[in-house]
Amino acid sequence: MSTSLSRATLRQLEYALAVADDGTMAGAAARLNVSQSAVSLAISDLERALGVQLFMRRKARGVAPTGAGLAILPEIRNLLAQAGDLHSMARSLGQGVDGTLVLGCYTTLTPYLVPRVLSGFPRRHPSVVIDLFEGSVEQVHERLLDGRCEVALMYETGILPEVATTPLHTLRPCVIVPADHRLAGSDDPIRLVELRDEPMVMPDMPPSEDLFREILGSAGVQPRVAMTTTAAESVRSLVACGVGYSMVLHRPGPTTYAGLPLAYLEIADDVRGVDIVLAHARSARLTRRAHAFADFCREELTPSA
Repeated sequence: MSTSLSRATLRQLEYALAVADDGTMAGAAARLNVSQSAVSLAISDLERALGVQLFMRRKARGVAPTGAGLAILPEIRNLLAQAGDLHSMARSLGQGVDGTLVLGCYTTLTPYLVPRVLSGFPRRHPSVVIDLFEGSVEQVHERLLDGRCEVALMYETGILPEVATTPLHTLRPCVIVPADHRLAGSDDPIRLVELRDEPMVMPDMPPSEDLFREILGSAGVQPRVAMTTTAAESVRSLVACGVGYSMVLHRPGPTTYAGLPLAYLEIADDVRGVDIVLAHARSARLTRRAHAFADFCREELTPSA
């Protein structure tokens, strides 16, 4: 393929990403508002130019990336992002940043951080559109590494080596119990060993479960798991109705959605805090809008902000 990025070549790259994201030539064509034959021809031309097959055509089952495709498609995403950034820079002549920033967010962080992002960042950079993806740690990692997300808000636990992070602030875990629990009336921090014989509601949300087991284990407590759940609010609801105690990083309020009261207990043991971080793939070259977003996060997404 020619080293010059002609309009036609950029179009071929865009078509390749559309096919990868949709999984079918027909779906990509509909998204791009072009004919299916135009997409098919562009992909064939691109594969010839690169000298590799990017997709396996499967009759009646769409297409799937080949091994070469899986390796090359993240680089194509990077290249197109940089091309868009260059276009934005030329258009703005240094006046600001624009375009679409695809932001990933670990699911349990979304209600705490994304409202602040959506209310604060557009005031600084009104020409940037934030496209939000929220999911599990595994899903966010996958999208960072294949280029579908440029940056993401995550906990620092469970981060892959291929992902770089910038710490934003630290959260200290606490215990939650029903409001009528025997420990709920005291203002003094509790020792985790005081919960040794009690049932626990365990969040089934990696990496939370590993973190909480580590914290309890360091205090000599083997959790007696009475129930697990994959939803943060379900953890609070199950605790409030007496199923057991649990541990959390955030404190959304003194009652559950159903109106049942809770108590948050500080921990006297020396437990490690957990950083909230801004993450991106180490191999990615960040766009100007991503750098602007990183500046915003460092200045605004802090406990005192």
